Amino acid sequence: MIYITGDTHSDFSRFEENKFPIQKEMTKDDYVIICGDFGGVWTFEEESQREKEVLDWLNNKNFTTLFVDGNHENFTRLYNYPIEEWNGGKIHKIKNSVFHLMRGEIFDIDNKKFFAFGGARSHDIQDGILNLDEEEKIYEYRKRGSYFRIRDFSWWDLELPTKEEMENGIKNLEKVNYKVNYIITHCCPTSIQTLLNSSYKKDSLTDYLQKISEKCEFKKWYFGHYHDYRQINSQFTLLYENIVPLEFNSIFK
Repeated sequence: MIYITGDTHSDFSRFEENKFPIQKEMTKDDYVIICGDFGGVWTFEEESQREKEVLDWLNNKNFTTLFVDGNHENFTRLYNYPIEEWNGGKIHKIKNSVFHLMRGEIFDIDNKKFFAFGGARSHDIQDGILNLDEEEKIYEYRKRGSYFRIRDFSWWDLELPTKEEMENGIKNLEKVNYKVNYIITHCCPTSIQTLLNSSYKKDSLTDYLQKISEKCEFKKWYFGHYHDYRQINSQFTLLYENIVPLEFNSIFK
């Protein structure tokens, strides 16, 4: 069994047994995939007590948890986890059954090919990015309720992919002749984002995903980021707090 869900932001209560009862029938060979903003690796301590308890709780679930990164992740820590090969692609191993699917990798899961590509541009930085040493500015911005983030503390340049990560994605897609079964991302292609809200601005990542969507042959594309649940068309599904089976019955056939 494979299930997909949207942003968790370190709140995994949706996986409690009373909310997700099917897990009683699952095993570690079954998977829940989170479409970014996992948030389970966030503190600057090497796993604070609370973070350790939360990750251990998730690791002890019957299923295996997989996630692509979003824009709200502590990339300093996330990218320092050990890199391993798993099911044909590279992962950061967070726990024995909690894996970060690295950008541009293709995974064979239940005889299906999944292309994973995390990251997104933050929408809550209208007032800018400050540095940690700008204490007076930080105080003033907080006082007036500004929409800002602090570099390498609550925001990271790595929220958008590097050139190497994007090239890695293309290289891996070329190996399979641009044919996969499923695509898992945090944000979505520019054209789909425009359908969601015409005021959303395109960026290097949405344009990159747009090119992939036009060239790649795939069955379904699941993504998060926009905090809503919408079936865009027969291929694109935006997820948030809902958990859906990989092959769920939508209004589109």
